Amino acid sequence: MKLVRFSHQGRTAIGALIEEGIVDLQQADASLPASLEALLRAGPAALDQARRAVAAAKARIPLGEAKLLAPIVAPRKFLGIGFNYSSHVDEVRAKGLPIPDLSNQIWFNKQVSCISGPTDPIHLPQQSDELDYEGEMAIVIGRRCRRVPKDQARSVIAGYMICNDVSVRDWQLKAPTATLGKSFDTHGPIGPWLTTADEVADPENLSIKTWVDDELRQNGNTRELVNRIDDMIVYLTSVFTLEPGDILSTGSPAGVGAGQKPPNYLKVGQTVKIEIEGLGQIANTVVAEPLDETTFIQ
Repeated sequence: MKLVRFSHQGRTAIGALIEEGIVDLQQADASLPASLEALLRAGPAALDQARRAVAAAKARIPLGEAKLLAPIVAPRKFLGIGFNYSSHVDEVRAKGLPIPDLSNQIWFNKQVSCISGPTDPIHLPQQSDELDYEGEMAIVIGRRCRRVPKDQARSVIAGYMICNDVSVRDWQLKAPTATLGKSFDTHGPIGPWLTTADEVADPENLSIKTWVDDELRQNGNTRELVNRIDDMIVYLTSVFTLEPGDILSTGSPAGVGAGQKPPNYLKVGQTVKIEIEGLGQIANTVVAEPLDETTFIQ
């Protein structure tokens, strides 16, 4: 299934995207959970129930009449891994920048408040003009799990989606954790939907492309992953529990703005479009950070 969160005629709901449009899951079966996180927590039986509801449903919302929102809006964790595409490692090395010890996986937090939808604007922050894009495939966890054996790692994955790991490079370098530079509001566009794992035959062989306006900047493939999907899940769950709805963004191929000579950062008015084979595309336009969001109480 392609699971979506959407708004239509003043109502926000979750649904399944099929050829004819969107099936509103709660209208199809009122006993289904009202959020994708809750649907995943309810387990495989709930997903099977959703599939049956979609198959039986007659009502469709035309896709063009709905606004797609971030599929997962309240994960417990939103993590990203650095230096995880061989081509990106090469471009960083070519700039003479230090490469960390890649025998360890390099993980960082993206604060969940950065999450935004597949067509929402990206804010150019007031305190930096070093705004960069990173087209990535994101894994969404479907089962609560700890110390997962490698041969069981795929069984804990609910599905896959696209993520733009938007990065403010000068703030990223202020601390080894990189968290601040990865976590500005609006800097975690995800979507356009969650494609369930059963529909992705080989997540480690998908083309991934990023355009800035009409210029193709990134043109890679998930087979470049330095750390494979199974290894990432094994590594993380050796330390802590992963939970349904957690997002793991798996790294970015060469072609980021910081890797160009001179660096080519995003500017107001530019649109970043990311497309991953079989997972759809997201497109987000850069806008100046609105001044009305500077208030310290909202």
